[in-house]
Amino acid sequence: MSPQSLIILAVCIPLAGAVMIALAGRISANLRETITLLTSVALIATVWSLLPGIFDGNRPGVVITETLPGISIAFAVEPLGMMFAALASGLWLINSIYSIGYMRGNREKHQTRFYVMFAVSLAATTGIAFSANLFTLFLFYEMLTLATYPLVAHKGDAATIRSARVYLGILIFASIGLLLPAIVWTYQIAGTGDFTPGGILAGRLDGPQVGLLLALFVFGTAKAAVMPVHRWLPAAMVAPTPVSALLHAVAVVKAGVFVITKVIVYVFGIDFLFAEPSSGWLPYAAAFTIIAASLVALKQQNLKRLLAYSTIGQLSYVVMASAILKPLAEVGAAIHMVAHAFGKITLFFAAGAIYTASKKTEIGQLRGIGRRMPLTMTAFTIGALSMIGVPPTGGFVSKWYILAGAFQADDYLALATVILSTALNAAYFLPIVYAAWFGRDQTPAGQEHGEAPAAAVLALTVTALLTLAFFVFNGPLIELESQLVRAPVSSVQGQ
Repeated sequence: MSPQSLIILAVCIPLAGAVMIALAGRISANLRETITLLTSVALIATVWSLLPGIFDGNRPGVVITETLPGISIAFAVEPLGMMFAALASGLWLINSIYSIGYMRGNREKHQTRFYVMFAVSLAATTGIAFSANLFTLFLFYEMLTLATYPLVAHKGDAATIRSARVYLGILIFASIGLLLPAIVWTYQIAGTGDFTPGGILAGRLDGPQVGLLLALFVFGTAKAAVMPVHRWLPAAMVAPTPVSALLHAVAVVKAGVFVITKVIVYVFGIDFLFAEPSSGWLPYAAAFTIIAASLVALKQQNLKRLLAYSTIGQLSYVVMASAILKPLAEVGAAIHMVAHAFGKITLFFAAGAIYTASKKTEIGQLRGIGRRMPLTMTAFTIGALSMIGVPPTGGFVSKWYILAGAFQADDYLALATVILSTALNAAYFLPIVYAAWFGRDQTPAGQEHGEAPAAAVLALTVTALLTLAFFVFNGPLIELESQLVRAPVSSVQGQ
């Protein structure tokens, strides 16, 4: 099958799966979940089959239709998008396995709708990853927002609906009010919105307008949760834990920082932004978000809210690394998306497993729980160490590259931010780990419990092992993402 056909198939597989899941849900829960797993496997096989050509420097693409003169719906695969699509497709399978244990263990309602919208969300994520231009990216970006709203609102009570409306309102307001004008402005001044190595704005924009356009892109992409457009993320913690994993590790927040990184590399261009002083505000905004989110996390008593603020800080590492505008930092930004995904999905899986087994949600309730749920808390410990950046976890590798890029640029703000935030991460994660393993178990008599259902424990064990494995087996990804700062061998466009 041609690369062009594989690209189209990758976007269509989750959509076809969503239809089959909806039909199967009327027949049997087992059939519904089997189709979910088979669809995720099919997506992995399709997306990952594109990898060899991308490693060889090929950039396959396909134009679906031209909606307006010079504005088309088109897909193209490059290293950053390849990484994002491969990551999302792989984690969808693991999340689906976890979801079976979680949704059944908690006797959640509307499970068919849950699996259907999850599949639609993955179709949108794949479309974002493979978008060849800003117009296509915007369509799938909005599709992801709309598809995840029912997932956030899944519980259906008044408080959940209010929080889901905050989620939807902030994301829609930012994308329509800021991101869309940025895209229109880019098409107007550049005559194109195609993602192009080296960027498309050099010689067409200068001075304060560069900083303004960059601000429209960064704050319009509210999924990246750069302060002050971050409040949707804590609000979305009313969702079931598999949805939280989707938001934080698989798709939504990752889509935000992916868009910002892709815009910096392929719309502005690293060299162009480096020469423009008006873009210098972005590292400060990212640094502020990292430190402020870490300080807020220190005060949280609810485990999922702590993890939410941790994500806000961690993903601004990606924004800050991209804004350093040095090759090592750009590679570090891409690597941190993967390292954070493995570590954070492990943490959310562990939080959900704890809730499923014990109905505990507060940090103060976790004393001694490691002795009742050793597999879950071992995985949680590994995820926490990765967020801190301790070897032998993947978080150490990505922070190493970000620090190397900061040294390369003599960026002392980034150096200080990473060091301080690492200390803050340790300050809010390590007490939880210590209390879980060495604290006195306060579980009331008659409420004893063990591990969560096997499917949930299996999933969090796999992601914890991936967090450790990424410390060693990261060479292929580093080589792939190093192509971000090198010219591709060839580009194949088809229709």
